[in-house]
Amino acid sequence: MNTPKGIVAYATYLPRHRLRHADLGTALGTRGGTGSRVAASFDEDSTTLGIEAARRLPREGGRPESIFFATTSPAYLDKTNAAAVHAALGLGADGFAVDLAGSARSGTGALLAAAASGGLAVLADVRTGLPGSADERDGADGAAAFLFGDPDEAVAEIVARVSVTAEFLDRWRTPDEPAARRWEERFGLESYLPLVTEAGRRALREAGVAAPDHVVLSSPNPLVVRRGAALFPARVPAGGTPGHAGAADVGLGLAEVLDRAAPGETALVLSAVDGCDALVLRVTGRIEGGRQAHPLSAQLAAGRDVSYTTYLTWRGLLDREAPRRPEPEVAAGPPSARSQAWKFAFTGSRCRGCGFVHLPPARVCKGCGAVDEMEPRPLSGARGTVVTFTADRLAYSPSPPLIDVVVDFDGGGRYTMELADAVPDEVAIGMRVETTFRRLHTTQGVHNYFWKARPVEDER
Repeated sequence: MNTPKGIVAYATYLPRHRLRHADLGTALGTRGGTGSRVAASFDEDSTTLGIEAARRLPREGGRPESIFFATTSPAYLDKTNAAAVHAALGLGADGFAVDLAGSARSGTGALLAAAASGGLAVLADVRTGLPGSADERDGADGAAAFLFGDPDEAVAEIVARVSVTAEFLDRWRTPDEPAARRWEERFGLESYLPLVTEAGRRALREAGVAAPDHVVLSSPNPLVVRRGAALFPARVPAGGTPGHAGAADVGLGLAEVLDRAAPGETALVLSAVDGCDALVLRVTGRIEGGRQAHPLSAQLAAGRDVSYTTYLTWRGLLDREAPRRPEPEVAAGPPSARSQAWKFAFTGSRCRGCGFVHLPPARVCKGCGAVDEMEPRPLSGARGTVVTFTADRLAYSPSPPLIDVVVDFDGGGRYTMELADAVPDEVAIGMRVETTFRRLHTTQGVHNYFWKARPVEDER
């Protein structure tokens, strides 16, 4: 077996909206309690979440030759969602991109595949539960990305890996159902605990580790998480995670450990889904300069509340009357393919003569009139300033009103964009914004992806 690559960079993304448990209790007439649930917006899906996490990886981390995209909630079936991730990262045509979709075990599948090949593992999920279900209350939406490469440059290295598999009925969902079904949780507990015990002990033995400093235990069965944690007590207390996030859950747990682990410490990562996958990782001295720029704890603490009825509408579980305007047209394949660099990677053009930045890209310079003297100008990671805006309450939107802003980007370029994650009262001229990859609309099963602006919460 080839020596696995190490994690050279990692990043996570949690959506900004929060559904408070107290609001759930009030709406459903049940005990709400404290806390909240991380909820993706109406224009976010597993593809956009994965892209947001992957975009946060440091650019100096290198170009991945392969992308493994894991999710239980693919935006498309019969079409590779990883191809959109590949395009949004501006990787051109070279490279391999593939989906690992179905169960939450796809998350560890992507990690192991990327570790074996030195690729990029992107784990993302939008977790939907029926009203009143545990998935609705205790689920979470989010994404994590891990770039694997030369072990000498790694922030963490895999020192042991053990997998066991078993077939039993614990959780399932047919492709046409919006939410999963569960068997009685105690049956799953009795099936999982022996597998977790075997995989964890074997992995620690192979790694030569008596007691790990950190333990991550991920499972869609909450009893397994509560009871299984006692089998492998950690030397360092566990941090906070947002709730079970499907295929992204194991990645979010691992990222949270890397956010605070010290050099030389070890982590036992257990993913109990249709078996158990156990990884033992050792954190290297490069972690101090290689932690992600947006710690998971800070993302979890931030956010804005969303009402329960709005959340249900976003999830398609509450059918409300749409604006009395024609629905958007279907996004056509040929023009999307011709403008892939613009549509997916938000790449404009810059005149070599006068430096004028064009959005969208152009052949003829608006500044000096030069023809075909352009160079690509990627703006997917750029920030800018709002110079004017409007709130349109008549335009079609699943979450009206639609806010349009005109943005002057740092370093040149002006463009009109839809503003996400904001309400009209919060918008002002001079407001700082950044780009975010979102879904504009879905018509006849076709997702029209493009870039929006969103408020900057912390100016770097």
